[in-house]
Amino acid sequence: MIKKYLRLAIAALILGVAIFQFTESEIGNGIFLILLMIFPILFHFRNERILMALWQIRKQDFEKAGKHLDKIKYPESTLITGQLAYYYFLRGLMHSQTNLAKSESWMKKALSTGLRMKQDRALAKMQLSAMAMTKRKRKEAQALLTEAKKLDDKGLLRDQIKMLQQQMKRI
Repeated sequence: MIKKYLRLAIAALILGVAIFQFTESEIGNGIFLILLMIFPILFHFRNERILMALWQIRKQDFEKAGKHLDKIKYPESTLITGQLAYYYFLRGLMHSQTNLAKSESWMKKALSTGLRMKQDRALAKMQLSAMAMTKRKRKEAQALLTEAKKLDDKGLLRDQIKMLQQQMKRI
């Protein structure tokens, strides 16, 4: 629990030193420290391991992404809620290639924890829809696919959704 707020404490400490530098008329040092303070605050809201794992998944290197996610020890206690949702989401994406049952549980956790971006929620629901189709649960798959279509307002998943709808007609 303490690790979760350590970055904010470091940022507060840097702010205190920056204020001291301003009072000592060391304005250049104070400005530098204010700029330096941005990094701990940024990494409080965006975990660097999750960012690296996301980068590796975009490069289709699931092994390295898994290594980055494995380095996060005790994610429930060290990550804030938004980071935890994306941790679950990335785990689900990684397992979607090999183990659908694990992937389904990770995606459900990610959705219940709260993914911020609509596109990510749409992708998670689309993945869950595909998993429901493999289990021959047509109504559940249709409901999830409809929700994914509503969330995909930019049309990035349009082709995949159409493909899943065509496959659903065969069930």
